[in-house]
This record gives sequence, structure tokens and C-alpha cells, in this order.
Amino acid sequence: MATTYEFPSDLLAGQEELHQVRAELSALLKRLPWSVEPMDGFSDDTGWRKVERPASPGWTEDEQAEVEKLRRREHELAVFVSTHRFWAELAAADRVEARTLLKHAHEQKEQE
Repeated sequence: MATTYEFPSDLLAGQEELHQVRAELSALLKRLPWSVEPMDGFSDDTGWRKVERPASPGWTEDEQAEVEKLRRREHELAVFVSTHRFWAELAAADRVEARTLLKHAHEQKEQE
């Protein structure tokens, strides 16, 4: 049976927001053109697989700002979660398991 940990509420909230920010960033990047700058399309079949890209209009300043904002917030949250004082309270051998459980804590909440 896996060990259970009493994660502090601010750590749980930080991890949950990190999941949300990463999902939002991923969805945004999937919607945006493949190139930040305007680029011509290309086709290359000289490698081990064919690569094709349509012409890209590039990203608008607002799109670039939104990506930058989300990346900055993702970084802040990752630093907050990974350097939280809670980790110092655990034995070094338990930290990997606890970190894994924290990453999936939101799934446990949904099942309850």
C-alpha cells in the first residue's frame, strides 16, 4: 500500500494551478501557427520522414504576450512547487514517491 502524505493546502493549490496553466499553454500552442515569425511553407522529403509545413502568418503581439505570460506563470509555479518547505520535512528517500503522488492528487479528488 502506498504511503499517504498530508500535503499543505498551498502546495496542493500550486500544483493544481500548475496543471491548469500547462493545459492552457498546451491548448494555446496547438491553436497557434507553427512559426512565431511569418514564414513560407516548405516540404522536405530528404530525411527519414517527410516534413511539410504550410505558410505561417506568425503570431500576433497579443498571442506572443499570452504565451510569454503563461510560460512565466508556469515557471513561477514549478519553482514554488519544487522548492516548497514541505519537501524538506520528508526523508530524501520518500520525496520521489511524494512528488509523484502530489502530481496525481487532483485525480484522487475527482474520484472521491
